[in-house]
Amino acid sequence: MNQALETLRRATEHSEYEGRLYLVGGIVRDKFLKVKPDEDIDIVLEGDAGRFAEFLRERGVADHPPVTYPRFGTAMVSVRGRQVELVGARKESYSRASRKPSTEPGTLLDDVLRRDFTINTLLENLHTGEVLDLTGNAIKDIERGIIRTPLDPLITFDDDPLRMLRAVRFATRLGFTIDPDTYAAIKKRARRLAIISAERIRAEFVKIIMSPNAGGGLEMLRETKLLDQFAPELSAMYGVTQNIYHIYDVWTHTLKTLESIPPEWGMILRLAALLHDTGKPETRTVDDSGGVHFYRHEVVGAEIARDIMHRLRFSSSQIAKTAFLISMHLRVGEYDEQWSDSAVRRLIRDAGDHLEDLIRLTAADKAAGNPETSRVDLEAFRERVRRIREKLAGQKMASPLDGREIIETLGIEPGPRVGAIKAYLESQIIEGNLLPGDKAAASDLILRKYGRTSD
Repeated sequence: MNQALETLRRATEHSEYEGRLYLVGGIVRDKFLKVKPDEDIDIVLEGDAGRFAEFLRERGVADHPPVTYPRFGTAMVSVRGRQVELVGARKESYSRASRKPSTEPGTLLDDVLRRDFTINTLLENLHTGEVLDLTGNAIKDIERGIIRTPLDPLITFDDDPLRMLRAVRFATRLGFTIDPDTYAAIKKRARRLAIISAERIRAEFVKIIMSPNAGGGLEMLRETKLLDQFAPELSAMYGVTQNIYHIYDVWTHTLKTLESIPPEWGMILRLAALLHDTGKPETRTVDDSGGVHFYRHEVVGAEIARDIMHRLRFSSSQIAKTAFLISMHLRVGEYDEQWSDSAVRRLIRDAGDHLEDLIRLTAADKAAGNPETSRVDLEAFRERVRRIREKLAGQKMASPLDGREIIETLGIEPGPRVGAIKAYLESQIIEGNLLPGDKAAASDLILRKYGRTSD
């Protein structure tokens, strides 16, 4: 038992709460699955959660004053640094326009029946360890790997449409199968997702794409039409055929690219993999000889990525980084050993701090392509980059002179010309005619090219 639970158990021994507190949800489910449990600790009791939270405060168990939600019969406390949600067993009823329920006190059975899926309805007594399966289906569904709702799935998803995304997320994360009736209900109620906030959709969507089996989850989102409700541009990739460099349609290629990016490389790179070819449906053309082209799809795709991520309320920084990777995702793949050093320096300059991510994205993109077509030697490219950076001695390929220094050197007025001169100095570094940071040589270059304006 972890420290927070042991503290709760000891604090409630020989009190009115002994034997009346039950762990519920992921922490019990994951113990049966023998996987690392969710961070959340949920405790349900037949009684007033707010009163119990106050009891914990008085006993000195809660790290901070509790936060209570009387309307929903819940409270939140922190114990030994862990968040613990306390829930008074309740019944719920919903209006069609909201996922926020009206509640009234109920029994433990009422409480488990209002929950999303049978696998999350197991109760474990905090003091005795006794496990209750009040639906009669929870243990069976965990053992068989089935996601199903405790009640009629149409009612469950009408009440809280976010549960449809959670069904896909649990199936993706756990490798489970969604029960056929539950899956059919998701298809019928997909449009109900419209009442869910973008932030909550984003949270579930990110958990799906960060799963090792993200491709399976995304395919479920597409099949059920859930994807159409918040990112129809992704669904549009399905069935879009490609050219000789590919053996899959754009959708399947995208899923394979995504799954070639390990989750530990981060959300931004996984998002870039998922969205990198969203511009292809819009830019697809066929020439007179039957060749298929996607001219400037990286530019269009970057804009589509911005639209999708803005819609889902990603941060500006996350949107900018993802769109940048998409806009640049073809550059590394075009490399060959005939490139000049200046061409490599230009790519290093343009990629900035994102070059390694672009290399990884290129590797995943190529791995999902046609193995019979030519491939870029990424290790050779990395070595070439290493040698060039070694020569640059850690200096960035920026103008050695700032605007003030250019003005003083040439005796010119501030204005657009100063920016053009800085760009010229940067180009000289890229071409190998000027070392980064060499102010003296930079001054000499611009004096020879532009001359000093007389005072």
